[in-house]
Amino acid sequence: MPKYDYDLITIGAGSGGVRASRLSASYGAKVALIEESRYGGTCVMRGCVPKKLLVYGAHFAQHFEDALGFGWLVDGARHNWSALIAAKNKELDRLEKVYQQMLLDVGVDLINGRGVIVSPHTVEVNDKRLTAKKILVAVGGWPVIPDVPGREHIITSNEALDLSERPQSILIVGGGFIAVEFAGIFNALGSEVHEVIRADQILRGFDDDVRNFLAKEMEKKGISIHRNRIVRSIKKTNGRYSVLFDHGDQLVVDCVMYATGRSPNTDGLGLKELGVALTNKNAVAVDCDNRTNIESIFAVGDVTDRVNLTPVAINEGRAFAESFFNKNPTVLDYDNIPSAVFSQPPVSVVGITEFEARKKYDVEIFMSHFRPMKHTLSGRAEYIMMKIIVDKKTDVVLGVHMVGEDAPEIVQGLAVALNCGVTKAQFNSTIGIHPTAAEEFVTMRDPLPDSSSDRENI
Repeated sequence: MPKYDYDLITIGAGSGGVRASRLSASYGAKVALIEESRYGGTCVMRGCVPKKLLVYGAHFAQHFEDALGFGWLVDGARHNWSALIAAKNKELDRLEKVYQQMLLDVGVDLINGRGVIVSPHTVEVNDKRLTAKKILVAVGGWPVIPDVPGREHIITSNEALDLSERPQSILIVGGGFIAVEFAGIFNALGSEVHEVIRADQILRGFDDDVRNFLAKEMEKKGISIHRNRIVRSIKKTNGRYSVLFDHGDQLVVDCVMYATGRSPNTDGLGLKELGVALTNKNAVAVDCDNRTNIESIFAVGDVTDRVNLTPVAINEGRAFAESFFNKNPTVLDYDNIPSAVFSQPPVSVVGITEFEARKKYDVEIFMSHFRPMKHTLSGRAEYIMMKIIVDKKTDVVLGVHMVGEDAPEIVQGLAVALNCGVTKAQFNSTIGIHPTAAEEFVTMRDPLPDSSSDRENI
């Protein structure tokens, strides 16, 4: 008789949990996957996928406007928000069935309910106790709402994806990628958008040139960015919301959304009671093998609060399955992880920022601002920014940053080059594809002056 019911019990059917469970089962492990909500997790059901579908929908507003410059007459175009939400929901239903079928096809037992860890090898779900040699926590994160008076009137990105009607005006609190992405969506579809940030610029942690360039492009599109502001209270009056700021000024809008961060979803899992080590942000503390301080318990994805990106969670799940169920010890490399912000225009980066680079290296900076060829006829006053950061001593490219149309598609390919240790000389020797925006990356030849005052005029 086997010692345990399963070789692996995974709690959470998001990107990391699904990949770890599916691969482990394909390698012969007996696996159960416990999920209390929907299969696919944050990315597929409440994040990357539905948000990107709304971004695609929002882009058509600009496409219709640009078409006039190319001879197209687009008369009477109008947007139906409820139709977009219905189409998005239909696609999520399809994807959830795909995820479930992939897991069933390799023999994973799917259990709907809330899993609570009650011992190093035991999980309780639906008043039943199941045992496993290994337990994997992959429950992701959840939006944080601060304790501000009137917080009951606040929505998060979860609810924003399912609004029955598009608000005519919306105030979005936060300056991170979720905030700027939703600001772009609502703005493009016709809402009056106000973005409120505590700091003096959006996208903290990104390269300063990226932050400044994107903010200018967003403001040109009509998004109002209110800097150095803190919300003091929110009151509902006549079906609208009056938002009071710390400076005494206020705004009245139809909807208030907070995108001020996410917290690891560790409460109520039994982790603290069992003695699993958590960080000061309540994330599960793990080593390079995704193992906690309890030998049989592991964690991957956003619940560990390392690099909170879907492809990272997927690869952490893969590394876990390879290491413990395929006799192939695998450790994930967290250097040069590319990322994107699906703002309007989008941002994509790989490598380090100029600020980070200057702390370790003597650097050269190559940067270009230009109006893409498409807008010579569309008439749109939208520009692209590209930036390359180079170690002057070795000529190795340390970072690539782009703001502009197709940035994520372009930078994905450049991420391969950075992982291969590409040099600026190799960029220079590469022939570009003409006419494209991407060719600018291989034609920048002159580094910027080191003096910040000289660079302000570029």
